[in-house]
Amino acid sequence: MRYFVSGHRGMVGSAIARRLVGRGDEVITRTRAELDLIDQAAVRAFMQDARPDAVIVAAAKVGGIHANETYPADFIYENLMIEANLIHQAHAADVQSLLFLGSSCIYPRDADQPMAETALLTGPLEATNEPYAIAKIAGIKLCESYNRQYGRDYRSVMPTNLFGPGDNFHPENSHVLPALMRRFHEAAQAGLESVTIWGTGTPKREFLHVDDMAEGALFVMDLDRRTYEENTHPMLSHINVGTGQDVTIGELAAMLAEVAGFTGDLRFDTDRPDGTPRKLMDVSRLSAMGWRAKIPLRAGIEETYRWFLENADTIREV
Repeated sequence: MRYFVSGHRGMVGSAIARRLVGRGDEVITRTRAELDLIDQAAVRAFMQDARPDAVIVAAAKVGGIHANETYPADFIYENLMIEANLIHQAHAADVQSLLFLGSSCIYPRDADQPMAETALLTGPLEATNEPYAIAKIAGIKLCESYNRQYGRDYRSVMPTNLFGPGDNFHPENSHVLPALMRRFHEAAQAGLESVTIWGTGTPKREFLHVDDMAEGALFVMDLDRRTYEENTHPMLSHINVGTGQDVTIGELAAMLAEVAGFTGDLRFDTDRPDGTPRKLMDVSRLSAMGWRAKIPLRAGIEETYRWFLENADTIREV
């Protein structure tokens, strides 16, 4: 199989590309300089020329609460354009198989926990990342619409919070786990007495290692069409990918501090937003089909910290 993996330099895309190469598939890639995914004409020309057997939409503009609150227009515009261009031009090039990667933030802020696929569009979204969430919901609906109208086999997976090698470690614009990992590392190196964390520390989050995500995503993509459709619904065709377990931000911070060797105090800035109170994925559908995450949180954090230390001079900071 010849797969075009968009976003192959990102944490998720690179993990998926590694797994595809490891099993003997051909991976087609383009850097941002080679192909601007926001440029419809450029994406069309590429897709018509490359004619991959399958497309994986792993490219996205991502970030934590600070980035989402600061750049809402960028988040909704860029993500809408990327997914619309890739999905439509894949169809125009007669690519029958496509996998779209979404996010757990598509679910309502106050959705029942754990969040099942059926919770989509049942209530208001979390305000801090609503533009990004709306773009991801649009991606799901694009896939469903091309399936209904044209008989395509375009699937969607909704991962929980991801982490691992290749993550973005910017202290403000990245997600909570890598941002805190870097902050605790630098605090330990500087001998600081305390580290301040946004919010109360009480919100609960679920974390999935990116290598587990890559395996789970390809598991869904490789399902025969009948099995996939029997476990979804034409109007709710996405599948959650997660661990089914969560921790509080306070517990996560304590674990990261210990791994990084920080022995000072943890202080919580309660004037900063917490975001959604809890985000735990219902992964019963995927579990029933035979897939479960394998990498424990602590082991994944330790591995990611080793990678961070080995790549400190070249880590992404955007």
